[in-house]
Amino acid sequence: MAPKVYVDSPKVKYTKECIEAEYEYHTTKVRRPDDQHPEYVVTPVSSNLRIRTQLNVPKLGVMLVGWGGNNGSTITAALLANKLGLSWETKNGLKKANWFGSLTQASTVRLGSDEDGKDAYVPLSWVLPMVEPNDIVLDGWDINSANLADAMERAKVIDINLQKQLKPHLGHLKPRKSLYYFDFIAANQETRANNVIEGSKAEQLQRIREDIVEFKSVNNLDRVIVLWTANTERFSDVIAGVNDTAENLLKAIDENHSEISPSTMFAVAAALEGCTYLNGSPQNTFVPGAIKLAEICKTFIGGDDFKSGQTKLKSVLVDFLVSAGIKPVSIVSYNHLGNNDGYNLSAPQQFRSKEISKSNVVDDVVESNRVLYQPGEKPDHCVVIKYVPYVGDSKRALDEYTSEIMLGGVNTIVVHNTCEDSLLASPIILDLVVLAELCSRISFKRADDESGEFTEFHSVLSILSYLCKAPLVPPGTPVVNALFKQRAAIENILRACLALPPENNMLLEHKINCLQLV
Repeated sequence: MAPKVYVDSPKVKYTKECIEAEYEYHTTKVRRPDDQHPEYVVTPVSSNLRIRTQLNVPKLGVMLVGWGGNNGSTITAALLANKLGLSWETKNGLKKANWFGSLTQASTVRLGSDEDGKDAYVPLSWVLPMVEPNDIVLDGWDINSANLADAMERAKVIDINLQKQLKPHLGHLKPRKSLYYFDFIAANQETRANNVIEGSKAEQLQRIREDIVEFKSVNNLDRVIVLWTANTERFSDVIAGVNDTAENLLKAIDENHSEISPSTMFAVAAALEGCTYLNGSPQNTFVPGAIKLAEICKTFIGGDDFKSGQTKLKSVLVDFLVSAGIKPVSIVSYNHLGNNDGYNLSAPQQFRSKEISKSNVVDDVVESNRVLYQPGEKPDHCVVIKYVPYVGDSKRALDEYTSEIMLGGVNTIVVHNTCEDSLLASPIILDLVVLAELCSRISFKRADDESGEFTEFHSVLSILSYLCKAPLVPPGTPVVNALFKQRAAIENILRACLALPPENNMLLEHKINCLQLV
């Protein structure tokens, strides 16, 4: 695929196969005060890198676990509606298929200033060659046998006039049999489970692997990404000798151990078949053994839990308050939701998984400000989710942020958010897939390493944190939840692949007389 942005620089080399950039990465190391040194000592550090981005975009297949659920049926409908260029009448006028809500398809990035000093913006998807949504091939698994036309109708997400146009194209799409372990999702899901893989865990793992191989072969695909968008599971217990190492995890599956969850089973199958695996729900799918297996198999993983509405706003608001020197002391989040996700979350263990992923989203922001917070101090943070069938996929969220301000004052912000849950989550599914695939074509090496091989990103794709409530990061890596930092990381990594400096927003050329762009 030909690049849509061309960089005129001796530091960038274009070939038919790749873009190769020379990039100087700058960071700082800090020595904290101690008894001998009362001050912070800051040392600038720079590293010269060569970054290679393969231009050949593969034919990509995506397999969704939970294909027949609200998210699965909605992303399928969205891909098809956009591919066919559909439009439909509503009471508010004519609507056309689009990807609003997608970072890769509907947001822009600033390249720099033009000859008139005006900012030049392009779609984010133009910066480097990315998978075109219309070219993605879908398949997947579900514990319910309903075809995608019936699943879309059951979900009640898509406008009825669009449903009528899509139904003839979706009726032949049927989910493959999936895994149902009654101990991991709510008991109220049992009536849906009429499409399940029988046998031991070892036999089930083999069946999932065969499904992936068949899908890839039949559709002549270059690469397959597996993504979990099924029900929230309870947290798995991490047990020594069971799921703590890759070897023990595989052994536990062979021994049919009861503490191996369905989502971890799919993660193992994906790793063994060389596929990227992305987790869109809050449970701890990536037990230590699953992470290690991905590293051994040199595959990518990412998660956890789609960051779509209320939590995304929370990561912005708390960052704003703390950065402004205002001290949030109480954050109370109330949700009511009427789709099957809400039904499943009405069970205590499944709700606890969601509560954990929603609650930790402010931790790194609090840790960043020791003027406001003493060590170990956190805001009171309460999350409530209630199942209310009538509201369907149109989730209601009410948030109250209470903060301390100067001289004992109190500031309270209350936000009401009504969001169509699956219409927010579906673009995130697309972004996760597109960015994860792009990451598989980017490799790095130190500029002074003439003999060394180019190496890829770490197996844990922390670049995807912007899209996840509980970002999965490599061991020892800081967790960043602040939304704009997460987005800046994506944008600046893409810029680095073109030897462009990070966007620092200084705009000194507009602020001082002695600096002019040449």
